[in-house]
Amino acid sequence: MKLTMYTDYSLRVLIYLASVPSSEKLVQIKDIADSYGISKNHLMKVIFHLGKLGYIETIRGRNGGLKLAVSPKNIKIGAVVRNTEEDFHIVECFQDHQTCILSPACKLKGALHQATQAFLSVLDQYSLEDLASNKEQLSSLLFERPKPST
Repeated sequence: MKLTMYTDYSLRVLIYLASVPSSEKLVQIKDIADSYGISKNHLMKVIFHLGKLGYIETIRGRNGGLKLAVSPKNIKIGAVVRNTEEDFHIVECFQDHQTCILSPACKLKGALHQATQAFLSVLDQYSLEDLASNKEQLSSLLFERPKPST
């Protein structure tokens, strides 16, 4: 199973915010983009969506920024993946308009559906708190390294 970059970036944003040394400190999108070396424009779409989902809070204005809106222990990774992936149609027969001639007799669809559910079930066992439990190590990678010059 392969996740989209959108889901990858969503998870990275949440891990970044969970790793901020002070939970009250607001973070700038530019800081996240710089830390990961990814486009600020891509992140803006991701952050908007994460805000709509209630995972992060965005504060506008001169002293604005981002922070988690929910405790990391209450953010389940399986739910984030379900909410950020467009679909789990990993093969044609998962779609409504399929053309495979094997569909009436094929058992692959059932096996792949079961595998997808198992994948998500494993992710449901982890919270953002679990992924950010090594906060010191994450902080040294995210906040203490020199930023690339522009």
